[in-house]
Amino acid sequence: MQEFQNLGRYIVRSEKQRCAYGKFEENFEELNKNPVEGFSAGLIDDNDLYRWEVLIIGPPDTLYEGGVFKAHLTFPKDYPLRPPKMKFITEIWHPNVDKNGDVCISILHEPGEDKYGYEKPEERWLPIHTVETIMISVISMLADPNGDSPANVDAAVRWPSLFTLSFLNTIQLDIEYIFLFPKPFKQVKRADASGSSL
Repeated sequence: MQEFQNLGRYIVRSEKQRCAYGKFEENFEELNKNPVEGFSAGLIDDNDLYRWEVLIIGPPDTLYEGGVFKAHLTFPKDYPLRPPKMKFITEIWHPNVDKNGDVCISILHEPGEDKYGYEKPEERWLPIHTVETIMISVISMLADPNGDSPANVDAAVRWPSLFTLSFLNTIQLDIEYIFLFPKPFKQVKRADASGSSL
């Protein structure tokens, strides 16, 4: 993964490129000054501003905890007017990631109305979004998938049962713990209104 220090050598040929260049520079400067917990990002190739590599740390208390997942962000030439595409390079099984690794979440969908009616326009791509807002959304997606519009139907169908199984395993461990280490039983005497013990 290459760092962003070498951007000064790029030749900006059009207004769209100038806009994209400024947005890329702004994104990298912000990420370098104020790194965000949970991911890191950089250029795949010093000579290509439009392709980034990100490493995402699996969020705690999820199926992905402890994992590190590599993904690529590919930006269109008219970025930031249109969203980048994101693809996991590390194999990942998730309702909102298709079998090819392509991420399907609102923030990465083209601006405007959703023809299927699942998303509000403000949930979709806006030019004010940054790599940071994208990555925070993806990390949130890992913890809390959107089952209403899955990219991987098999994962969406099986996802609830994984959490039920995880919950049942936790209860089973709690019950085993109670039987292994029971609390001593104390008989409690209480007095009724007249003051005599019950």
